[in-house]
Amino acid sequence: MKNVLVTGGGGFIGLGIVRALAKTGVRTVVVGRHRYPAVEEAGALCLVGDIRDRDFMVRACNNIDTVFHVAAKAGVWGRWHDYFSINVKGTENVLAACRHNQVANLVYTSTPSVVFNRGHLRGVDESAPYADNVLCHYARSKIMAEILVLQANSPQLRTTALRPHLVWGPGDTNLIPRLLARGRAGSLRIVGDGRNKVDISYIDNVVDAHIQAANNLEHFGTAAGEAFFISQGEPVRLWECINDLFMQLAMPPVARSISFNKAYRLGFVMEKLYGLLAVKSEPRMTRFLAEQLAKSHWFSIAKARRILPYEPRVSTEEGMRRLVTWVRGGGL
Repeated sequence: MKNVLVTGGGGFIGLGIVRALAKTGVRTVVVGRHRYPAVEEAGALCLVGDIRDRDFMVRACNNIDTVFHVAAKAGVWGRWHDYFSINVKGTENVLAACRHNQVANLVYTSTPSVVFNRGHLRGVDESAPYADNVLCHYARSKIMAEILVLQANSPQLRTTALRPHLVWGPGDTNLIPRLLARGRAGSLRIVGDGRNKVDISYIDNVVDAHIQAANNLEHFGTAAGEAFFISQGEPVRLWECINDLFMQLAMPPVARSISFNKAYRLGFVMEKLYGLLAVKSEPRMTRFLAEQLAKSHWFSIAKARRILPYEPRVSTEEGMRRLVTWVRGGGL
């Protein structure tokens, strides 16, 4: 890699990739909706624009050999048009720009949500089919985008998709801030029996996986056309993990609970009400969120270990120590 473009380079994962590339002296260009001081401090060039603008993306990919396509609309609530235009049409534009400029390699940031099918997922691998019973626009749009990326794989443009699960760590702008805000407000409830296990992914490990995937595409190509689950390699009990973090931050643990069936029904009612009233803010509960909070979802990373090769170098314990230090130091 000599000339790299990162879409969504101002976000949590994207910025981590930019900083990692900067340490190796790779020329890096970031595409985003704004200029990002942290990106420029890392030595990357910021191009302000929208991935939904194909002409802009064609110009942005000029003289680029590798693209990390990280940008996406996330969340569990919003208009289908927005998810489709950003996650699907935006990905089409990135692929078209790569082909136009003869970009050699593309690493796409996907999600395990593409296989969530309203049930427990325990140790499944990449042979699991795409979900056909999807509960949110985010998951549906990411399925469509991942298929586009993997089908675009060719000798001229090698593509791969990574599926990191619940990415966390210092610098987090989404998962940890929202979790702590709800914890301090006392609005969290254990959904289900509280024994469900989930995969989590420390940010440095996720960044490593992206760099390793790009290097594989460039030098070996054994990751081309493939999807990979990425995680710590050892699932945690979701609610025990949350309460351990809260106690380290001198916050009261989550003690009250709600049954999965009740949470699911509540999510259904709130979705209908928010849709009827055209409320833009995210409901406190949705059916997808109820499934996420109550069901086990963890995955085999054997394929990533074998092919990329990926190995989580930062343990969950060390990652938690770094996270707590960051939060206590005013990182949020």
